[in-house]
Amino acid sequence: MIILAPSLLAGDFANLERDIKKVHAHGCQYLHLDIMDGVFVNNISFGLPVIAGIRKVCDIIFDVHLMIINPSRYIREFAEAGADIINFHVEACGSDTEILETINLIKKYNKKCAMTVKPGTPAEILAPYLGILDMVLVMSVEPGFGGQKFIESSLDKIKYLADIKRANNYNFDIEIDGGVNLENIARIKAAGANIIVAGSSIFGAPDIKSAINNLII
Repeated sequence: MIILAPSLLAGDFANLERDIKKVHAHGCQYLHLDIMDGVFVNNISFGLPVIAGIRKVCDIIFDVHLMIINPSRYIREFAEAGADIINFHVEACGSDTEILETINLIKKYNKKCAMTVKPGTPAEILAPYLGILDMVLVMSVEPGFGGQKFIESSLDKIKYLADIKRANNYNFDIEIDGGVNLENIARIKAAGANIIVAGSSIFGAPDIKSAINNLII
């Protein structure tokens, strides 16, 4: 089943409750929340108060993507703010010990655990952890800014992950984020991704319902 996760970063920040309820009503089960610290990526987005605030007005699944250094420092806070899935970058951790510490913290707070790789990072780096992850996110643009062009080599990473998942009977979802549109969505699905993050192609569409239906079908 294909799950669409609209990226709130592309929403109207003067009307977040309206936008979230609109995409939820039109069939989106997840909401993708990009947390940027201005250090790991060259941008700052929003943080804990926004997540806690919108958690009060909706029950959609919060897919929280941490683009921050040393993510283990804030796992408890994001869990308590309302995250359902906590997703951190392998590149943001300094060692295997730190990666495992972060995974264990996320599971301690009974949240789903996901890891992300940037375009320049091979998916093979995740191999030791795939048996204990709930989701893997492949970045198909450089993290930090929306509106970038889809990087075609991301499809090879998705295929690798789908193959290793099938061969080992693993149970993680494969998520793709960046530059997703109607021109590439069929190839993304065929490669093996089942959770699709999309920002401007949903929130920037003149008809949000049609945009969602076209990406899911």
